[in-house]
Amino acid sequence: MPYKRIMLKLSGEVFSAKNRDGIDHTSLMNVARQIVPLAAIAQVVVVVGGGNIWRYRDTKESGIERTVSDAMGMLATIMNSVALQSALESLGTHTRVLSAIDVPQLAEAFIKRRAQRHLEKGRVVICAGGTGNPYFTTDSAAALRALELGCDVLLKATNVNGVYDKDPKRYRSAKLYTELTYRAALEQHLNVMDQAAFSLCSDQKLPIVVFNFFKKGALLKAVKGEKIGTVVHG
Repeated sequence: MPYKRIMLKLSGEVFSAKNRDGIDHTSLMNVARQIVPLAAIAQVVVVVGGGNIWRYRDTKESGIERTVSDAMGMLATIMNSVALQSALESLGTHTRVLSAIDVPQLAEAFIKRRAQRHLEKGRVVICAGGTGNPYFTTDSAAALRALELGCDVLLKATNVNGVYDKDPKRYRSAKLYTELTYRAALEQHLNVMDQAAFSLCSDQKLPIVVFNFFKKGALLKAVKGEKIGTVVHG
């Protein structure tokens, strides 16, 4: 196995039904079933977004101030994390939710040594609450936690096959990159992740694999280091 410890970044949308918000049970269980086999071959850390419940950029017209809106988004990630924990444990996989926001009735506080110990015991660690700070996305949280916990790779799950030179949903001629350097991604203004997250990965030489989460078997292939999606590295 090329990766002993992985960071899996999931958007909140993977938990919802098509064109709907909230948590859909079928979608949730489909996500859990894809994660279960990974725990047998690698140590798994997961960061989930909250966009299926609340996201600032989609709710600017609400009149809610940015820092408050971001706090609501962080609470949404906790809801998704606890739901994912329940789904995984219903399938027999031991998990722990560690949150950047103090919610002791629902999750443990994120402490690096504690998280590492859970991983060493074979538990899937779900990091909730983003970074605990406004103005930072869950992409940044995934990059930060991956580096703190010594992950070998950051797997970014998307709904397209990888990184393209232009939007593949709008342009049929869009070219898929199978491999990119951090520098090339920056120079070509390719939106691999948000800028803060990408800078962290680039500075610390943490490889990123961008792949289609909805393509059958893609996640397992990514964990095994097989050719899938786009690999971004130094």
